[in-house]
Amino acid sequence: MIFWPPGERSWAKATPARCVNLLTDQIEFANVVILNKCSDAAADRVDAARKIIHALNPAARLIEADHSRVDTQAILGTGLFDFDRAQEHPLWAKELYGFAHHTPKTEEYRISSFVYRARRPFDPVKVHAVLNGDLPGVIRAKGHFWLATRPNWVAEFSLAGAVSSVAPLGGWWASVPRDRWPTHPDALSELARHWQEPWGDRRQEIVFICAAMDRNALTAALDAALFETADYSPHLWAGLPDPFPTWRRQQGA
Repeated sequence: MIFWPPGERSWAKATPARCVNLLTDQIEFANVVILNKCSDAAADRVDAARKIIHALNPAARLIEADHSRVDTQAILGTGLFDFDRAQEHPLWAKELYGFAHHTPKTEEYRISSFVYRARRPFDPVKVHAVLNGDLPGVIRAKGHFWLATRPNWVAEFSLAGAVSSVAPLGGWWASVPRDRWPTHPDALSELARHWQEPWGDRRQEIVFICAAMDRNALTAALDAALFETADYSPHLWAGLPDPFPTWRRQQGA
């Protein structure tokens, strides 16, 4: 079920971005989602809400209600929680990390998803325009990418509805000295799986969950934002215009 956590007493006291991100996170993890005031909303708005909820979490039980009248047996003691499955939430994670047994359950709502993948760096100005521009039909997007001007940074892109953000996640292993790499065979195997010369493990991987998506147009826009290069030459890209906020590493990181 969705709830408002302690300390966040009202929507009015939180920023719009905080509200959207918190609500999205809760829907993505919930077992049961209650869609209230259905009779007060137009049919098309209720249908849009259904699509959004199923796009974020197709496995959740959706209950439509008015005046919050819901049978308590439908929301308490349901036995729906499964710890192993919970770790695989949300849908974007299943798409991005390719859970073998994941089967999309959103066809009836005309929700589709795909993962955009590329290895070349993004041109900062071009990808900034794409990610901040009109993305028709996109309900949720999540993933990581890298910029030509910041080759050592893993950047995370997150979009929920009309609210999006880009933030640093850390560094690529390709930017870390070899003597600081993990030594466990499984970790090295995972690193090797993502390694490709001359980029190392640097890559673009963003999942888009959409209603009535034009996948070809979205792919073309992102492809056009890639830097035209076959070589890893960060010294040539350092002076490029970069509209993203400055990122600083924490002291001691």
